[in-house]
Amino acid sequence: MNHASTRVNPALQLKLQGWRARLLIILLLTGFATLAARAFYLQGLNTEFLQAKGEARFTRVVEMPASRGPILDRNGVPLAISTPVESIWISPSEAELTADQKKQLGRALGMELKEIDAKLADEDKTFVWLKRQISPEQAAKAMALKIPGVFQQREFRRFYPQGEVMAHVIGFTGVDDNGQEGIELAQQRQLAGQPGSRRVIKDRRGRIVEDIQHLRAPRDGSPLTLSIDHKLQYIAHKELKDAVAANRAKGGAAVVLDAQTGEVLALVNQPDYNPNNRATMKGGQTRNRSVTDVFEPGSTFKPFAVAAALEAGTVKRDTLFQTGSTWQLGPNTITDAHPRDAMTVAEIIQKSSNIGTAKLALQLPAEKLWTLYSELGFGTPPRTGFPGEATGKLRAWKTWKPIEQATMSYGYGLNVSLLQLARAYTLFTNNGQLLPVTFQKRDSLPIGRQILKPATAEMMSAMLETVVQPGGTATKGQVPGYRLAGKTGTARKLVNGRYVDDQHVAFFCGYGPVSDPRFIIAVSIDEPGAGKYYGGDVAAPVFAGIMAGALRNANVPPDAETSGILRRATVDSAPSPPTPSPRAELVSVQVAKGAGPSPRLR
Repeated sequence: MNHASTRVNPALQLKLQGWRARLLIILLLTGFATLAARAFYLQGLNTEFLQAKGEARFTRVVEMPASRGPILDRNGVPLAISTPVESIWISPSEAELTADQKKQLGRALGMELKEIDAKLADEDKTFVWLKRQISPEQAAKAMALKIPGVFQQREFRRFYPQGEVMAHVIGFTGVDDNGQEGIELAQQRQLAGQPGSRRVIKDRRGRIVEDIQHLRAPRDGSPLTLSIDHKLQYIAHKELKDAVAANRAKGGAAVVLDAQTGEVLALVNQPDYNPNNRATMKGGQTRNRSVTDVFEPGSTFKPFAVAAALEAGTVKRDTLFQTGSTWQLGPNTITDAHPRDAMTVAEIIQKSSNIGTAKLALQLPAEKLWTLYSELGFGTPPRTGFPGEATGKLRAWKTWKPIEQATMSYGYGLNVSLLQLARAYTLFTNNGQLLPVTFQKRDSLPIGRQILKPATAEMMSAMLETVVQPGGTATKGQVPGYRLAGKTGTARKLVNGRYVDDQHVAFFCGYGPVSDPRFIIAVSIDEPGAGKYYGGDVAAPVFAGIMAGALRNANVPPDAETSGILRRATVDSAPSPPTPSPRAELVSVQVAKGAGPSPRLR
């Protein structure tokens, strides 16, 4: 054997120099020491980091929903309550549903397959609502499928026992239980409460396996007691709904106030809606016409001009005015459709004379009339806190022309809401004091603002009582056995800058019993289309129906001899004494050629 052939080539031998070996060992030892130090630091000295990472993966802060506070009527009857419901949610990042599971889930929740697919489309999301606020039975069916990534959560849903009767007062909440309309929106802070929270440990499927800590207890919303009387609200709703249907009207509204406290006892509108089922609800149905809509009040405004003149001492109840059939005011002609040669101030109210009211108002400085109108709250919101309160329109007195001062005295050229009008009539039920109005129950009598002398208010009340008596314009507003007072009104609507002859709003605003006023009721019927459109024919019967129910509900004793006044019960069955045509309130303002529209006003 050749030994030389077995030798290894020196170039192929692996030889590590000594300093390199030592360097490698030092580096390895340093790395191990660093890792050991880091481990000691994290696990012994600074444990918060690892705990935070662990908690981020397994612990969650879960919200504990608070129950919304109930809304009650003045007698404690629930008008809005919260009931527990279940909601189903899914984690798209964890859920891997088969086609069969999707079909089963859709049947359990009443969902289309495409709805479920749309919610699962974004697989990066960890939380998506599948179906909210469903019954516990329906939720149990969904959870019984035991589909990974599908979870259940308790919530609260608002329920309205009175349905459409209370809809425009109470309003409603959204799916997140926040107020959207009415009192629910106005009193959101008091009703909502504050949700609580707790810290829990969840497994990888999102299931809670342990409660760690209660961070904050839920605080339920506070109860809210309204001034509304649910019985009176039902009466007003029925009377208004029947009247709107009978007169084929576009809509209507009615407000009932406590004549001594200014509390809103009932407030209804047509058309209405069911807050428990809003699937077919349209935007116009939610509009609270009594509070948010404004209109020219027509002859219901006349008592304020007359009261201003009586207060100023320029006239007395028996002061006589030459009225006739027409009156020329500059280039404008004002006419009464039911003319008389002369009328006293009392007859001007009873017969609703526009000429008499205009002459009476023009005897006063414009500033004095404006001051009274402004003090009565016209041109400013009622400040009840109700959302969307209308301010109305009352122009500064310095801009008034004589014809405008005249027309404003019988309710044209300014805008008011029905709630503002009803409130202004507290002037005649409280010895000349104007009361603030409220939707919340009062425990004591409010402090009113003295606007008129008590003697003036008493004189006005006596004149307004004649309106519903034989010879007045509102005999259909009578209630047997009771002394009532009020004023009719009919206004033509303004369309594209001109008053039209075929669109009207009929009004009646009154109160009773006159001897001790308990209720103020204002009614408006928008665009009646069954042939009659005057306030005495259309709105006064609604007033009488609501007033009769209110007096009966409150057990108010009669204050009039049945034979003393022609009663409503006999109006339809026996001939009545001659009464002025409802056109007694109708006036025509004829503007000189080129001066603008020629509205016929009432």
